[in-house]
Amino acid sequence: MATCAADIPEVGRHPVVVVTRDAAVPVLTSVVCVLVTNRVRGHVAEVAVGLDEGLREECAANCDTIFTLSKSALRRVGRLGPARLHELDAALAVALGLR
Repeated sequence: MATCAADIPEVGRHPVVVVTRDAAVPVLTSVVCVLVTNRVRGHVAEVAVGLDEGLREECAANCDTIFTLSKSALRRVGRLGPARLHELDAALAVALGLR
């Protein structure tokens, strides 16, 4: 999963984590994203992300805020490693009511 700088309508430039599966991204025009925020609340639907993922500061991917964006609105800045992907999987399951 990639971390990107995104031009979000009515919000402006903001970091996101693309959660669309990598195999599908090349054939899609839009992808599913999770908002990244510097308001870290420490709840179960958040994943800590930051410098190791290509972001400018320590923040959180808030899996309660999921939306689609055109790929043209994204600029890749980094990638989540295996440990963060595992945390993201669990946080998405909680946010979507799958666990």
